[in-house]
Amino acid sequence: MTAVGNSVTRQTFDEVMVPVFAPASFIPVRGKGLEVWDQDGRRYLDLSAGIAVLALGHTPDAVVDALTEQAKKLWHISNYFTNEPVLQLARKLVNATFADKAFFCNSGGEANEAAFKLARKWAQDNYGPNKNRIVSCFHAFHGRTLFTVSVGGQEKYTHGFEPLPPKIDHIEFNDIEAAKAAIGDDVCAVVVEPVQGEGGILPADPAYLKTLRQLCDEHNALLVFDEVQCGLGRIGKLFAYMEYGVEPDILTSAKALGNGFPIAAMLTTDKIAKSFTPGTHGTTYGGNPLGAAVANCVFDTISQPAFLANVVEKGEKLRASLERVATDYPDVFAGVRGKGLMLGLVMSDKYHGRAAEITAEAQNQGLLILLAGYDVIRYVPALVIEDQHIEEGEKLLRQSIEVWLNK
Repeated sequence: MTAVGNSVTRQTFDEVMVPVFAPASFIPVRGKGLEVWDQDGRRYLDLSAGIAVLALGHTPDAVVDALTEQAKKLWHISNYFTNEPVLQLARKLVNATFADKAFFCNSGGEANEAAFKLARKWAQDNYGPNKNRIVSCFHAFHGRTLFTVSVGGQEKYTHGFEPLPPKIDHIEFNDIEAAKAAIGDDVCAVVVEPVQGEGGILPADPAYLKTLRQLCDEHNALLVFDEVQCGLGRIGKLFAYMEYGVEPDILTSAKALGNGFPIAAMLTTDKIAKSFTPGTHGTTYGGNPLGAAVANCVFDTISQPAFLANVVEKGEKLRASLERVATDYPDVFAGVRGKGLMLGLVMSDKYHGRAAEITAEAQNQGLLILLAGYDVIRYVPALVIEDQHIEEGEKLLRQSIEVWLNK
Protein backbone atom coordinates (compact mmCIF):
# COMPACT_ATOMS: atom_id res chain seq x y z
CA MET A 1 0.00 0.00 0.00
CA THR A 2 1.10 3.58 -0.66
CA ALA A 3 0.15 6.84 0.94
CA VAL A 4 -3.15 8.31 -0.21
CA GLY A 5 -3.08 11.78 -1.73
CA ASN A 6 -3.58 13.80 -4.88
CA SER A 7 0.05 14.79 -5.36
CA VAL A 8 1.91 12.47 -7.75
CA THR A 9 5.44 12.39 -9.13
CA ARG A 10 7.44 10.15 -11.42
CA GLN A 11 8.29 8.09 -8.31
CA THR A 12 4.58 7.36 -7.91
CA PHE A 13 4.76 5.35 -11.14
CA ASP A 14 7.34 3.01 -9.63
CA GLU A 15 5.21 2.64 -6.52
CA VAL A 16 1.83 1.85 -8.07
CA MET A 17 2.17 0.89 -11.74
CA VAL A 18 2.98 -2.50 -13.24
CA PRO A 19 6.46 -1.89 -14.72
CA VAL A 20 5.78 -2.67 -18.39
CA PHE A 21 6.92 0.86 -19.28
CA ALA A 22 9.88 2.98 -18.24
CA PRO A 23 8.56 6.53 -18.67
CA ALA A 24 10.64 9.70 -18.73
CA SER A 25 11.64 11.42 -15.52
CA PHE A 26 9.15 14.27 -16.06
CA ILE A 27 5.35 14.15 -16.34
CA PRO A 28 3.63 16.11 -19.12
CA VAL A 29 0.48 17.83 -17.86
CA ARG A 30 -0.65 20.08 -20.72
CA GLY A 31 -0.33 20.18 -24.48
CA LYS A 32 -1.31 22.38 -27.41
CA GLY A 33 -0.38 21.82 -31.02
CA LEU A 34 3.19 20.51 -31.07
CA GLU A 35 4.07 21.76 -27.60
CA VAL A 36 3.75 20.14 -24.17
CA TRP A 37 4.51 21.39 -20.67
CA ASP A 38 5.52 19.32 -17.66
CA GLN A 39 4.67 19.62 -13.96
CA ASP A 40 7.37 22.25 -13.51
CA GLY A 41 6.11 24.36 -16.42
CA ARG A 42 8.97 23.43 -18.74
CA ARG A 43 8.09 23.47 -22.44
CA TYR A 44 9.00 20.71 -24.92
CA LEU A 45 8.74 20.59 -28.70
CA ASP A 46 6.89 17.35 -29.39
CA LEU A 47 7.86 15.72 -32.70
CA SER A 48 6.63 12.30 -31.56
CA ALA A 49 2.85 12.94 -31.63
CA GLY A 50 2.23 10.23 -29.07
CA ILE A 51 3.87 7.71 -31.44
CA ALA A 52 2.09 8.88 -34.61
CA VAL A 53 -1.24 9.26 -32.80
CA LEU A 54 -1.78 13.00 -32.47
CA ALA A 55 -2.13 13.72 -36.18
CA LEU A 56 -3.77 17.08 -35.50
CA GLY A 57 -1.57 17.88 -32.51
CA HIS A 58 -2.44 18.18 -28.85
CA THR A 59 -5.98 19.32 -27.96
CA PRO A 60 -7.02 20.66 -31.39
CA ASP A 61 -10.03 22.94 -30.98
CA ALA A 62 -12.27 21.20 -33.52
CA VAL A 63 -11.68 17.77 -31.98
CA VAL A 64 -12.22 19.09 -28.45
CA ASP A 65 -15.50 20.60 -29.62
CA ALA A 66 -16.59 17.33 -31.25
CA LEU A 67 -15.75 15.39 -28.10
CA THR A 68 -17.52 17.74 -25.70
CA GLU A 69 -20.59 18.10 -27.91
CA GLN A 70 -21.01 14.32 -28.12
CA ALA A 71 -20.24 13.92 -24.41
CA LYS A 72 -23.37 15.93 -23.67
CA LYS A 73 -25.50 13.56 -25.76
CA LEU A 74 -24.47 9.90 -25.58
CA TRP A 75 -21.26 8.14 -24.52
CA HIS A 76 -22.09 4.46 -24.63
CA ILE A 77 -25.09 2.43 -25.68
CA SER A 78 -23.67 -1.14 -26.15
CA ASN A 79 -23.66 -3.14 -29.33
CA TYR A 80 -27.22 -4.30 -28.82
CA PHE A 81 -27.81 -1.01 -30.62
CA THR A 82 -25.98 1.03 -33.22
CA ASN A 83 -25.47 4.80 -33.13
CA GLU A 84 -25.36 7.71 -35.53
CA PRO A 85 -21.68 8.76 -35.23
CA VAL A 86 -20.36 5.25 -35.92
CA LEU A 87 -22.57 4.82 -38.98
CA GLN A 88 -21.43 8.18 -40.30
CA LEU A 89 -17.80 7.20 -39.75
CA ALA A 90 -18.20 3.81 -41.40
CA ARG A 91 -19.81 5.36 -44.45
CA LYS A 92 -16.96 7.86 -44.79
CA LEU A 93 -14.31 5.17 -44.56
CA VAL A 94 -15.89 2.81 -47.07
CA ASN A 95 -16.66 5.64 -49.48
CA ALA A 96 -13.03 6.76 -49.38
CA THR A 97 -11.38 3.33 -49.71
CA PHE A 98 -11.51 -0.08 -51.39
CA ALA A 99 -13.66 -1.39 -48.55
CA ASP A 100 -17.36 -2.15 -48.27
CA LYS A 101 -17.55 -2.86 -44.56
CA ALA A 102 -15.99 -1.53 -41.35
CA PHE A 103 -15.51 -3.03 -37.88
CA PHE A 104 -14.59 -0.72 -35.00
CA CYS A 105 -12.64 -1.47 -31.85
CA ASN A 106 -10.30 0.38 -29.48
CA SER A 107 -6.69 -0.11 -30.59
CA GLY A 108 -4.47 -1.17 -33.44
CA GLY A 109 -3.79 -4.46 -31.72
CA GLU A 110 -7.51 -5.18 -31.52
CA ALA A 111 -8.00 -4.24 -35.16
CA ASN A 112 -5.23 -6.61 -36.19
CA GLU A 113 -6.58 -9.35 -33.93
CA ALA A 114 -9.92 -8.99 -35.72
CA ALA A 115 -8.20 -9.01 -39.12
CA PHE A 116 -6.25 -12.21 -38.40
CA LYS A 117 -9.30 -13.97 -36.97
CA LEU A 118 -11.37 -12.92 -39.96
CA ALA A 119 -8.72 -14.18 -42.39
CA ARG A 120 -8.68 -17.62 -40.79
CA LYS A 121 -12.46 -17.78 -40.57
CA TRP A 122 -12.86 -16.75 -44.22
CA ALA A 123 -10.32 -19.34 -45.36
CA GLN A 124 -11.98 -22.10 -43.35
CA ASP A 125 -15.43 -21.12 -44.61
CA ASN A 126 -14.29 -21.21 -48.23
CA TYR A 127 -11.43 -23.71 -48.41
CA GLY A 128 -11.55 -25.91 -45.33
CA PRO A 129 -9.65 -26.17 -42.03
CA ASN A 130 -6.19 -26.82 -43.50
CA LYS A 131 -5.91 -23.37 -45.07
CA ASN A 132 -4.83 -21.55 -41.92
CA ARG A 133 -1.20 -20.46 -42.15
CA ILE A 134 -0.32 -16.77 -41.79
CA VAL A 135 2.81 -15.29 -43.36
CA SER A 136 4.19 -12.05 -41.92
CA CYS A 137 7.52 -10.23 -41.79
CA PHE A 138 10.37 -10.24 -39.34
CA HIS A 139 10.70 -7.00 -37.33
CA ALA A 140 7.02 -6.17 -37.86
CA PHE A 141 4.75 -4.89 -35.11
CA HIS A 142 1.03 -5.65 -35.09
CA GLY A 143 -0.02 -5.30 -31.44
CA ARG A 144 0.39 -6.77 -27.97
CA THR A 145 -2.13 -9.60 -27.81
CA LEU A 146 -0.63 -13.08 -27.93
CA PHE A 147 -1.88 -13.56 -31.50
CA THR A 148 -0.62 -10.19 -32.75
CA VAL A 149 2.84 -10.41 -31.15
CA SER A 150 3.18 -13.86 -32.67
CA VAL A 151 2.36 -12.51 -36.12
CA GLY A 152 4.68 -9.56 -35.46
CA GLY A 153 7.87 -11.57 -35.68
CA GLN A 154 9.95 -9.90 -32.96
CA GLU A 155 11.27 -12.38 -30.43
CA LYS A 156 11.66 -9.74 -27.75
CA TYR A 157 7.86 -9.43 -27.63
CA THR A 158 7.12 -13.17 -27.58
CA HIS A 159 9.86 -14.44 -25.25
CA GLY A 160 8.39 -15.88 -22.07
CA PHE A 161 4.85 -16.14 -23.42
CA GLU A 162 5.18 -19.52 -25.11
CA PRO A 163 3.51 -21.64 -26.36
CA LEU A 164 2.63 -19.28 -29.20
CA PRO A 165 -0.26 -19.68 -31.64
CA PRO A 166 0.83 -22.08 -34.41
CA LYS A 167 0.84 -21.82 -38.20
CA ILE A 168 2.57 -18.43 -38.34
CA ASP A 169 5.70 -18.00 -40.47
CA HIS A 170 7.95 -15.00 -41.03
CA ILE A 171 9.94 -13.77 -44.01
CA GLU A 172 12.33 -10.88 -44.54
CA PHE A 173 10.62 -7.62 -45.42
CA ASN A 174 11.05 -6.59 -49.07
CA ASP A 175 12.42 -10.04 -50.03
CA ILE A 176 10.42 -11.16 -53.08
CA GLU A 177 12.09 -14.55 -53.38
CA ALA A 178 11.40 -15.31 -49.71
CA ALA A 179 7.75 -14.41 -50.27
CA LYS A 180 7.50 -16.73 -53.28
CA ALA A 181 9.02 -19.58 -51.26
CA ALA A 182 6.78 -19.06 -48.22
CA ILE A 183 3.36 -18.44 -49.74
CA GLY A 184 1.52 -21.62 -50.73
CA ASP A 185 -2.02 -22.94 -50.95
CA ASP A 186 -2.21 -23.49 -47.17
CA VAL A 187 -1.76 -19.76 -46.51
CA CYS A 188 -4.88 -17.88 -45.45
CA ALA A 189 -3.29 -14.45 -45.10
CA VAL A 190 -0.16 -12.44 -45.82
CA VAL A 191 0.28 -9.55 -43.40
CA VAL A 192 2.49 -6.53 -44.06
CA GLU A 193 3.02 -2.91 -43.07
CA PRO A 194 3.43 -0.81 -46.24
CA VAL A 195 5.94 1.17 -44.21
CA GLN A 196 7.41 -0.75 -41.29
CA GLY A 197 7.30 1.41 -38.18
CA GLU A 198 8.85 -0.28 -35.15
CA GLY A 199 11.11 -2.24 -37.50
CA GLY A 200 13.03 0.89 -38.46
CA ILE A 201 10.93 3.16 -40.73
CA LEU A 202 11.31 0.93 -43.78
CA PRO A 203 9.10 1.64 -46.80
CA ALA A 204 8.06 -1.38 -48.84
CA ASP A 205 9.39 -1.62 -52.37
CA PRO A 206 6.49 -1.19 -54.83
CA ALA A 207 7.50 -4.40 -56.59
CA TYR A 208 7.37 -6.26 -53.28
CA LEU A 209 3.79 -5.26 -52.49
CA LYS A 210 2.70 -5.97 -56.06
CA THR A 211 4.26 -9.43 -55.82
CA LEU A 212 2.47 -10.10 -52.53
CA ARG A 213 -0.81 -9.12 -54.18
CA GLN A 214 -0.11 -11.45 -57.10
CA LEU A 215 0.88 -14.35 -54.83
CA CYS A 216 -2.22 -13.93 -52.69
CA ASP A 217 -4.40 -13.99 -55.79
CA GLU A 218 -2.65 -17.11 -57.09
CA HIS A 219 -3.03 -18.98 -53.79
CA ASN A 220 -6.46 -17.66 -52.71
CA ALA A 221 -4.99 -15.92 -49.69
CA LEU A 222 -5.95 -12.56 -48.23
CA LEU A 223 -3.56 -9.61 -48.28
CA VAL A 224 -3.72 -7.69 -45.00
CA PHE A 225 -2.22 -4.21 -44.75
CA ASP A 226 -1.46 -2.98 -41.24
CA GLU A 227 -1.73 0.80 -41.66
CA VAL A 228 -2.06 1.56 -37.97
CA GLN A 229 1.05 3.77 -38.06
CA CYS A 230 1.59 4.62 -41.73
CA GLY A 231 -2.06 5.24 -42.63
CA LEU A 232 -4.52 8.12 -42.39
CA GLY A 233 -2.41 10.84 -43.98
CA ARG A 234 0.95 9.99 -42.42
CA ILE A 235 2.80 9.51 -45.74
CA GLY A 236 0.79 12.07 -47.73
CA LYS A 237 -2.02 9.84 -48.96
CA LEU A 238 -5.18 9.02 -47.06
CA PHE A 239 -3.87 5.46 -46.78
CA ALA A 240 -0.49 4.11 -47.83
CA TYR A 241 -1.93 1.52 -50.21
CA MET A 242 -3.07 4.41 -52.40
CA GLU A 243 0.53 5.54 -52.78
CA TYR A 244 1.55 2.07 -53.93
CA GLY A 245 -1.45 1.31 -56.13
CA VAL A 246 -1.92 -2.08 -54.45
CA GLU A 247 -5.29 -2.85 -52.84
CA PRO A 248 -5.39 -5.12 -49.80
CA ASP A 249 -8.29 -7.37 -48.85
CA ILE A 250 -8.23 -6.17 -45.24
CA LEU A 251 -6.79 -2.92 -43.85
CA THR A 252 -6.36 -1.90 -40.23
CA SER A 253 -6.28 1.67 -38.96
CA ALA A 254 -5.93 3.20 -35.50
CA LYS A 255 -3.55 5.72 -33.89
CA ALA A 256 -4.36 8.91 -35.85
CA LEU A 257 -8.00 7.92 -36.32
CA GLY A 258 -8.94 9.18 -32.87
CA ASN A 259 -6.12 11.71 -32.38
CA GLY A 260 -5.54 10.14 -28.96
CA PHE A 261 -9.06 8.93 -28.23
CA PRO A 262 -9.04 5.10 -28.33
CA ILE A 263 -10.63 3.97 -31.59
CA ALA A 264 -9.54 1.66 -34.39
CA ALA A 265 -11.02 0.22 -37.55
CA MET A 266 -10.74 -2.92 -39.64
CA LEU A 267 -11.86 -2.41 -43.23
CA THR A 268 -12.68 -5.17 -45.70
CA THR A 269 -14.91 -6.19 -48.59
CA ASP A 270 -18.43 -7.57 -48.64
CA LYS A 271 -17.20 -11.00 -49.74
CA ILE A 272 -14.80 -11.37 -46.82
CA ALA A 273 -16.98 -9.67 -44.20
CA LYS A 274 -19.62 -12.38 -44.65
CA SER A 275 -17.47 -14.74 -42.57
CA PHE A 276 -18.09 -12.61 -39.49
CA THR A 277 -21.67 -13.21 -38.42
CA PRO A 278 -23.37 -12.18 -35.16
CA GLY A 279 -21.46 -13.74 -32.28
CA THR A 280 -18.27 -14.69 -34.15
CA HIS A 281 -16.42 -11.60 -32.96
CA GLY A 282 -17.23 -8.56 -30.87
CA THR A 283 -16.22 -5.72 -28.58
CA THR A 284 -17.73 -3.87 -25.65
CA TYR A 285 -16.53 -0.36 -26.38
CA GLY A 286 -15.75 -0.58 -30.08
CA GLY A 287 -17.66 1.94 -32.18
CA ASN A 288 -18.95 3.86 -29.18
CA PRO A 289 -20.51 7.23 -30.07
CA LEU A 290 -17.90 9.26 -28.20
CA GLY A 291 -14.94 7.76 -30.07
CA ALA A 292 -16.77 7.78 -33.39
CA ALA A 293 -17.66 11.46 -33.04
CA VAL A 294 -14.00 12.29 -32.49
CA ALA A 295 -12.90 10.13 -35.42
CA ASN A 296 -15.45 11.77 -37.72
CA CYS A 297 -13.89 15.14 -36.99
CA VAL A 298 -10.35 13.82 -37.48
CA PHE A 299 -11.22 12.05 -40.72
CA ASP A 300 -13.02 15.09 -42.14
CA THR A 301 -9.87 17.16 -41.57
CA ILE A 302 -7.21 14.73 -42.77
CA SER A 303 -9.11 13.56 -45.86
CA GLN A 304 -9.08 17.01 -47.44
CA PRO A 305 -6.78 17.13 -50.52
CA ALA A 306 -5.19 20.40 -49.38
CA PHE A 307 -4.37 18.88 -45.99
CA LEU A 308 -2.72 15.84 -47.58
CA ALA A 309 -0.77 18.05 -50.01
CA ASN A 310 0.56 19.99 -47.03
CA VAL A 311 1.72 16.73 -45.43
CA VAL A 312 3.77 16.00 -48.55
CA GLU A 313 5.26 19.50 -48.51
CA LYS A 314 6.14 19.42 -44.81
CA GLY A 315 7.49 15.88 -45.17
CA GLU A 316 9.92 17.08 -47.83
CA LYS A 317 11.04 19.93 -45.59
CA LEU A 318 11.51 17.68 -42.57
CA ARG A 319 13.45 15.18 -44.68
CA ALA A 320 15.71 17.98 -45.96
CA SER A 321 16.30 19.10 -42.36
CA LEU A 322 17.26 15.59 -41.24
CA GLU A 323 19.46 15.09 -44.29
CA ARG A 324 21.34 18.28 -43.41
CA VAL A 325 22.01 16.87 -39.97
CA ALA A 326 23.07 13.50 -41.38
CA THR A 327 25.43 15.23 -43.81
CA ASP A 328 26.99 17.35 -41.07
CA TYR A 329 27.49 14.34 -38.79
CA PRO A 330 28.56 11.60 -41.21
CA ASP A 331 30.26 9.55 -38.46
CA VAL A 332 27.03 9.42 -36.50
CA PHE A 333 24.36 8.87 -39.15
CA ALA A 334 24.09 6.68 -42.24
CA GLY A 335 21.19 8.58 -43.78
CA VAL A 336 17.45 9.25 -43.75
CA ARG A 337 14.61 6.99 -44.90
CA GLY A 338 10.84 6.89 -44.85
CA LYS A 339 7.92 8.64 -46.52
CA GLY A 340 5.94 11.81 -45.84
CA LEU A 341 5.96 12.62 -42.13
CA MET A 342 7.15 9.14 -41.16
CA LEU A 343 10.92 9.47 -41.25
CA GLY A 344 13.91 7.76 -39.69
CA LEU A 345 17.42 9.05 -39.02
CA VAL A 346 19.61 5.95 -39.27
CA MET A 347 22.64 5.48 -37.04
CA SER A 348 26.01 4.64 -38.57
CA ASP A 349 27.82 1.36 -37.93
CA LYS A 350 30.22 3.24 -35.65
CA TYR A 351 27.40 4.14 -33.27
CA HIS A 352 25.36 0.99 -33.72
CA GLY A 353 22.72 0.55 -31.00
CA ARG A 354 23.18 4.00 -29.48
CA ALA A 355 20.21 5.91 -30.89
CA ALA A 356 18.53 5.91 -27.47
CA GLU A 357 21.38 7.99 -26.06
CA ILE A 358 20.58 10.79 -28.51
CA THR A 359 16.83 10.69 -27.89
CA ALA A 360 17.48 10.80 -24.13
CA GLU A 361 19.67 13.87 -24.51
CA ALA A 362 17.06 15.42 -26.79
CA GLN A 363 14.60 15.27 -23.89
CA ASN A 364 17.11 17.18 -21.79
CA GLN A 365 17.25 19.82 -24.53
CA GLY A 366 13.45 20.07 -24.73
CA LEU A 367 12.84 17.92 -27.82
CA LEU A 368 10.62 14.83 -27.85
CA ILE A 369 11.60 12.29 -30.52
CA LEU A 370 11.36 8.51 -30.70
CA LEU A 371 13.18 5.30 -31.49
CA ALA A 372 12.37 2.70 -34.14
CA GLY A 373 14.38 -0.32 -33.10
CA TYR A 374 17.84 0.31 -31.71
CA ASP A 375 19.41 2.14 -34.63
CA VAL A 376 16.83 4.59 -35.95
CA ILE A 377 15.65 7.91 -34.51
CA ARG A 378 11.99 8.13 -35.49
CA TYR A 379 10.16 11.29 -36.50
CA VAL A 380 6.36 10.99 -36.67
CA PRO A 381 5.22 14.51 -35.74
CA ALA A 382 1.72 15.89 -35.89
CA LEU A 383 0.63 16.34 -39.49
CA VAL A 384 -0.04 20.00 -38.73
CA ILE A 385 3.67 20.67 -38.22
CA GLU A 386 4.81 24.14 -39.30
CA ASP A 387 8.11 25.36 -40.75
CA GLN A 388 9.11 26.90 -37.43
CA HIS A 389 8.72 23.53 -35.70
CA ILE A 390 11.05 21.92 -38.25
CA GLU A 391 13.61 24.69 -37.78
CA GLU A 392 13.44 24.55 -33.99
CA GLY A 393 13.59 20.76 -34.09
CA GLU A 394 16.79 20.82 -36.16
CA LYS A 395 18.38 23.31 -33.78
CA LEU A 396 17.51 21.23 -30.71
CA LEU A 397 18.66 18.01 -32.39
CA ARG A 398 22.03 19.55 -33.21
CA GLN A 399 22.39 20.76 -29.62
CA SER A 400 21.57 17.26 -28.41
CA ILE A 401 24.13 15.63 -30.68
CA GLU A 402 26.86 18.06 -29.64
CA VAL A 403 26.22 17.48 -25.93
CA TRP A 404 26.08 13.71 -26.47
CA LEU A 405 29.31 13.61 -28.49
CA ASN A 406 31.16 15.59 -25.84
CA LYS A 407 30.08 13.56 -22.84
